[in-house]
Amino acid sequence: MALWRAYQRALAAHPWKVQVLTAGSLMGLGDIISQQLVERRGLQEHQRGRTLTMVSLGCGFVGPVVGGWYKVLDRFIPGTTKVDALKKMLLDQGGFAPCFLGCFLPLVGALNGLSAQDNWAKLQRDYPDALITNYYLWPAVQLANFYLVPLHYREDPASTTLVSIPPELRL
Repeated sequence: MALWRAYQRALAAHPWKVQVLTAGSLMGLGDIISQQLVERRGLQEHQRGRTLTMVSLGCGFVGPVVGGWYKVLDRFIPGTTKVDALKKMLLDQGGFAPCFLGCFLPLVGALNGLSAQDNWAKLQRDYPDALITNYYLWPAVQLANFYLVPLHYREDPASTTLVSIPPELRL
């Protein structure tokens, strides 16, 4: 509980920093779990560069983009009822997820040194399966996320700059 309270205090004091670091940490941890438990590489064969790439993607792309999307989504569909959560999940998975995946996969390819042609071929080959796999897990996760998790734990701290933008210029 003390760790959770410290996290909440840090999030309140430095939301952008904490959320960016959280996204990067979770993506790095996910890659470590993947390499060690799924791929069974062992510590000697662990690809540290791959883990650092995932941390970088979490901090520099996933955290800001997904967090910003949550903020926009809450403006389009305010509320926390079950119906609101269902609407958010449908818009998230029907509109955002395909676009996000279409940006994420080529970004990973580029960071792994693929040429533009190889990256395009990989995207064409992998995108359909990745999207279908996404739909096995993420609709249920997002439904729970939108119903149970308060926005300040989901939002991108960089998007809080919307407060300083005149209302007539906001989305």
